[in-house]
Amino acid sequence: MKAHHTVAQASSETPQLRQRIFIRYYVAISADLIVLGLLSQYWSQVSIANFSSGLIAAVLLQLMLQITVVSEHYAAKPFTGKTGFIWLAARLFTTWLILFVSKLIMLWAVGWVLGDDIIFLGAVHGALAFIVTVIAMVVLEMLMFSLYGWLGKGTTGISDV
Repeated sequence: MKAHHTVAQASSETPQLRQRIFIRYYVAISADLIVLGLLSQYWSQVSIANFSSGLIAAVLLQLMLQITVVSEHYAAKPFTGKTGFIWLAARLFTTWLILFVSKLIMLWAVGWVLGDDIIFLGAVHGALAFIVTVIAMVVLEMLMFSLYGWLGKGTTGISDV
């Protein structure tokens, strides 16, 4: 048996919770870093001074995205079980407000931590470029986790390779 088969066989065992959490954040931070790097290279609205700054931004943004998700779920609790247009409108507005304000807080935090090492330019003092960047990050994360799920369907283990 070749060495890479041994590693693959060991990794095909059912992962523990800590391993799943590690992989989840490793993939998410890697996806965020990829988005930041590509946008910095190919879009003049995003400028990152170096790889380390991009990595710090990716970790910081991932942490803040998770805080935003938790905040949004917490804010949605009062609307659970409520019906009617007013309740739906209030929930949608609350969700939108949390998502929008969180992006402004994220933009401020990235600027505070990294200073001029990462710059978002353009409309609304770079907020629009930042929001586009965050949306691209979330979309790539969703694609990566969908691919991961798809790869796990219908396989029986290492013998499928």
